[in-house]
Amino acid sequence: MSTLKDSPEQAGGATAGDPRRWKALAVLTAVQFMLMLDVTVVNIALPNIQDDLHFSTENLAWVVNGYLLMAAGFLLLGGRVADLLGRRRIFIAGVLLFGVSSVMCGAANTSGLLVAGRFLQGFGEALAGPSALGLIAVLFTDGKERGKALGIWGGMAALGGAVGSVVGGLVTDFIDWRWTFYINVPVVLLALVAIPRLMPESRMARREGQRLDAVGAIGVTAGLVAVVYGLLKAADEPWGSSTVLVPLLGGVAALVFTALWETRVAEPMIPLRFFRNRTRVTSNVISMMSFASFYTYAFVATLFLQHVLDYSPMETGLAYIPLTLATGIGMGLSTGLMPRIGVKPIVVIAFFGSAVGQLIAAGGFDPDASYVGGVMPGLVVFAFFNGMGFPVLINGGLHEVTGQDSGLASGVQTSMQQIGAALGLATLVPIALRYVNDHAGEGSLPAVASDAYALSLRVAAGVLAAAGVIALLLLGKVSATPRDAHAEAAGVLAEEEPAAAPGTGPAPATGHAPETANA
Repeated sequence: MSTLKDSPEQAGGATAGDPRRWKALAVLTAVQFMLMLDVTVVNIALPNIQDDLHFSTENLAWVVNGYLLMAAGFLLLGGRVADLLGRRRIFIAGVLLFGVSSVMCGAANTSGLLVAGRFLQGFGEALAGPSALGLIAVLFTDGKERGKALGIWGGMAALGGAVGSVVGGLVTDFIDWRWTFYINVPVVLLALVAIPRLMPESRMARREGQRLDAVGAIGVTAGLVAVVYGLLKAADEPWGSSTVLVPLLGGVAALVFTALWETRVAEPMIPLRFFRNRTRVTSNVISMMSFASFYTYAFVATLFLQHVLDYSPMETGLAYIPLTLATGIGMGLSTGLMPRIGVKPIVVIAFFGSAVGQLIAAGGFDPDASYVGGVMPGLVVFAFFNGMGFPVLINGGLHEVTGQDSGLASGVQTSMQQIGAALGLATLVPIALRYVNDHAGEGSLPAVASDAYALSLRVAAGVLAAAGVIALLLLGKVSATPRDAHAEAAGVLAEEEPAAAPGTGPAPATGHAPETANA
């Protein structure tokens, strides 16, 4: 594969060394904060959304899954499109789509319209997220400045995900759940006005005959949506029914077709050579399992707190503050321990500790539970050990990956995490729903619901324990030096020499093209 050199198009906007680049960074950071906020801000509003739009609990999962599956399926393609068609152009298109779909979600008067809006939001993130990384690389070519800029950008993204539950609770309680979507509009308008004035366009020079692997992205997304649909239907339909089997088999067929397609297309979305490394594959698989468990916990805990313990949305959001703090402490401890004891021991400790946390959390799911004595112990233990796993899994996902492929590796890991979250909701939540259906007449509904939610968490604990065993058996020796895929991918982009002036033709072939499909 030939290297695709950057072709900057300086049609106005800040460039490297221009003071306006920090203003541009502020806008890019605000957008990334918004994108990550939307992953979690809606969670606390789910019970209100369910009541207002008459969602079944099974279909309610699509409010989360629609966003996750579209973002995961099109993330790598979004980064490639941005590289070739113009990062500023695709960033603006993604932000505009995200804004329009946010209004669509907020104004939705049916469950189907809301879910459709969430699918479009996910696609908007898949376009805007990777584009922002490329734009930062264009603005900050000095290594130290670029590191600082990426630290700000990544830190605000993490903050967005962390405060989403609190913001969602406050907005839902004091205004309305619809404003968890409308709050995106000011940031979208700011970006649409400011970015064309502050950012130059940049792209990679496209070789003659080069094509984007849209078939791969569409195939994997369609296959995953069908599989998730079939799994959710299994909550109240027999496994042998056509309602379950048709989408499941169709989804598997689409995924198999996509895998075969990737072996034959000249420039695949994900080169299959990427999966030849056992440690890297293991890291991605157990990352999927980790996020499956985490999103299951967040989903059922929210329903438990509001439907069983009668918490308000604001109280629910505030109840998640210890989770955020414990996650941060776990991440910090993991980063400090990594150079001393290595990656593999921390991964194993993190997964088995998280499994114990899930079991403690399940034990606290009782209709008469208090927050301090019942809910918080499991929440804190789970969050702490889950947080310990994040930094080391990044290193595992980047195992033996060069700077040129770091964007691809990080994009794959991000996609696998989002896929894992969606599959977790599709497999573990229906366990609770089927339990409720089977035991509805055996006691009070709050007691049955508590037992159902606890059952799904116990199964999730089993998933985490299985991930710990997989890591123990299959994970190889991984570099204990903390790595940052964003910085590595952006560094490759920034260090590339510009190709000929725009319009003079493609750059010469000199190596492998870096994949900057990072979220």
